[in-house]
Amino acid sequence: MKIIAESSSTRTEWVLADGNEIQEHAFTEGLNPYFQTRREISHSIRLELPEAFFKRRWDHVYFYGAGCANTEKKKIVEASLIAQFKTPATVESDLLGAARGLLVNNPGIACILGTGSNSCLYDGTIVKKNVRPAGFILGDEGSGAALGKLFISDCLKSIAPEDLMNEFYEKFQVSPDSIMDTVYSKPFPNRSLSTYSFFLSEHLDNEYVSNLVTFNIRKFFERNIAQYDYKNVKVCFVGSLACIYSAILKSVAKEYDIEISKIVRCSMPGLIEYHSDM
Repeated sequence: MKIIAESSSTRTEWVLADGNEIQEHAFTEGLNPYFQTRREISHSIRLELPEAFFKRRWDHVYFYGAGCANTEKKKIVEASLIAQFKTPATVESDLLGAARGLLVNNPGIACILGTGSNSCLYDGTIVKKNVRPAGFILGDEGSGAALGKLFISDCLKSIAPEDLMNEFYEKFQVSPDSIMDTVYSKPFPNRSLSTYSFFLSEHLDNEYVSNLVTFNIRKFFERNIAQYDYKNVKVCFVGSLACIYSAILKSVAKEYDIEISKIVRCSMPGLIEYHSDM
């Protein structure tokens, strides 16, 4: 029996698995060592997970998470996991989790389009090449945070269509001043920006919205996928944004002569398969 967890900046999916069989399944808030201390991560795990996850020691905990790309940050999460589950733990990046979840043991290009974005060339076991995502301020093209930032910026500068802006402000009960406060003063501004971006999915028949979403996704291809040898391998996507805007995603992919092999909301089924014999 093992615990497998996949965490974005927004939420964490947890599974207690026996081979390919799921014994327990739960969700908690997103865990990210760039924004949370070891104590905060431990607190979230203990308070939000069902008691079934703590009833005994398990064989292993496999955790894939946003912000877990370097040794220092991995150690923060690992220490929290070991303290809570009293079980050996392995912490890897959400990117490796996406690659293993999308491709299992097959080579290809794995892409994340969710709150943030990322991509890699995967050889069936490890990440062989990664174009640095650079975060929602300097990068994360194609992501919900990047799309939200584009839209909110247009709203604040009165560039977006007036009727669309008014509907947005009314729906979220926000004002330009409160948005500025949320982005510059509150924790996890990337989550807020990503949440705002989902509003656009209801207005894809609006030319402004369609163009904005297309521009955001095209930037992901230009600045990320184009840097890999993408024509000779499978290209797969995981994440909420990839699913919601799948039609536009496929349309932009055709500009690069790419036929996307898979678009899924989460990587967990593939991760369970990958770890089934471990």
